[in-house]
Amino acid sequence: MKTELIVKDNALINASYNLDLVEQRLILLAIVEARESGKGINANDPLTVHAESYINQFNVHRNTAYQALKDACDDLFARQFSYQSLSEKGNVINHKSRWVSEVAYIDNEAVVRLIFSPAIVPLITKLEEQFTKYEMQQISNLTSAYAVRLYEILIAWRSTGKTPLINLIDFRKKIGVLETEYKRMYDFKKYVLDIALKQVNEHTDITVNIEQHKVGRSIIGFSFNFKQKKPVSNIESKNNMKALTSAQRQLFAGKLSKLPEMGNLSYGTESYKEFAIRIADMLKDPEKVKELTPLLNKVGLK
Repeated sequence: MKTELIVKDNALINASYNLDLVEQRLILLAIVEARESGKGINANDPLTVHAESYINQFNVHRNTAYQALKDACDDLFARQFSYQSLSEKGNVINHKSRWVSEVAYIDNEAVVRLIFSPAIVPLITKLEEQFTKYEMQQISNLTSAYAVRLYEILIAWRSTGKTPLINLIDFRKKIGVLETEYKRMYDFKKYVLDIALKQVNEHTDITVNIEQHKVGRSIIGFSFNFKQKKPVSNIESKNNMKALTSAQRQLFAGKLSKLPEMGNLSYGTESYKEFAIRIADMLKDPEKVKELTPLLNKVGLK
């Protein structure tokens, strides 16, 4: 299975910005496109993201993907982000920039074309001292924008496995919560933090624990420690293959139905949806799971 890497400068990882889930996914796919095509990222040439890539990477319905990408184009152009750097004299410079200088959606081709703004190009492309790399697969099953941001923030500290205390106000900004949203701690935890932690722990390659820091009874910030999940052994892997959950069967059946290699099992007249239903049935049989293991690995089963 091809590994798609995302590389972002840590100034960008630690930036304060607010993007919704589709916009974040679009940005990440554009970064992958630049890497895979060899075009690189600059402030002049557009990068093309195909709706098909979005559908396959994030396992979303075709019609939903088209509309989501159209909406993302409208919103992304207005989005801003802020970050800090140091001047030659060592003073903090507070920057504010747009993500893109141009974005377009082509209806008949179902593609998005975007050009990153000049300020963001070096932050994405710089591969020098401090940077963060992660596989696209790690965030593919995250359905919360807050979970994506939390994962990015945490793996910037992968070498130590723990973060320093992050002030509550800073953390809210970094994770993408507006000043007007979830002002009560109860709401912030319920609708932002708990969901993000649950998804990161369930769907990525790290296990996270959180520590609250208080002054009196008030929470002033959080710190996190995390560790890499152990790779699944071959024996465990085989056992997992024999015990796919119903949700897994549905998920991977949908992906398998679109693979050319599965064509010999298709009736030819059936739709992708009908074919996926049959495949999900097949995956109840351990022998069939064993037979399809190479293709299951190809579509993301670990």
